[in-house]
Amino acid sequence: DMQDLVKTLLSEELYFRLLREKEVDFSYNFKNKARFRVNIFFQRGEISIALRLIPAKIKTIEELNLPSVLHNFTKVPQGFVLITGPSSQGKSTTLAALIDEINNARAEHIVTIEDPIEYLFEDNKSIIDQREIYQDTLTFSRALRSTFRQDPDVIMVGEMRDPETMATAITAAETGHLVFATLHTNSASQTIHRIVNSFDPVEQNQIRAQLSGSLLGVASQRLIPRIKGGLIPSCEVMLATPAVSNLIRENKIHELPLVVETSANEGMISLNRSLAKLVKEGEITLESALSYSLHPNELKMLI
Repeated sequence: DMQDLVKTLLSEELYFRLLREKEVDFSYNFKNKARFRVNIFFQRGEISIALRLIPAKIKTIEELNLPSVLHNFTKVPQGFVLITGPSSQGKSTTLAALIDEINNARAEHIVTIEDPIEYLFEDNKSIIDQREIYQDTLTFSRALRSTFRQDPDVIMVGEMRDPETMATAITAAETGHLVFATLHTNSASQTIHRIVNSFDPVEQNQIRAQLSGSLLGVASQRLIPRIKGGLIPSCEVMLATPAVSNLIRENKIHELPLVVETSANEGMISLNRSLAKLVKEGEITLESALSYSLHPNELKMLI
């Protein structure tokens, strides 16, 4: 039965890739009624399938209960925005909300590079080209390099998996594009560390300099179980103020959490403050907040 189901879900090319690589990640559209992100893999010699339902409607930042400061990322003509967090914490949904906000607000050419394509955008004021790895292009880095010849205003990179993709994304942000990307990291400062440390030591100074000049901000999010059911995001937001840019350039990345903690008046939000706010509003339990906090003792003091 599983073999038959797999053959129904997969194209011939993807089926042979599954047999060759033992796992495959793709999106599946069922009669335009439901859309899934699918991973098919082998376990103990047998086939298993994980299907995740992708909502048909792209929600707004408000509908997703995300911080309103994220609106600022959609209003600028160029720069580098990173949406980070562990796996399955809503990064793609947040990115979709940001891209759709631009789509509904102004006339731009938007190119997305995804593996696989999750949310389907409908052109409104913008023209949106969605490219899927393996189906429309071979790799993230190759697709990202090609965007320079495609005249985009906004670029969305589903995932930065290697130094080449990271370097090209930063260069794109420097050369007049608004670039959105995701990374699997736990905090804003860890995100900067991850990017810089992906490069050889001789290149790190240059990357820090480029990042400090092009970064607009980092949003790191978690999905927390809600008291009344469902999930609600808790979000750390670091904005690239002159102080933040300076610390990145001077390799004082360990000082970034303190800047985020003490810059609430500039729109920054620490993860603990976000969690404390949700506890005080009765959205999540204290136990949940403490389990998701990177500094539980500080969170107790805040509450």
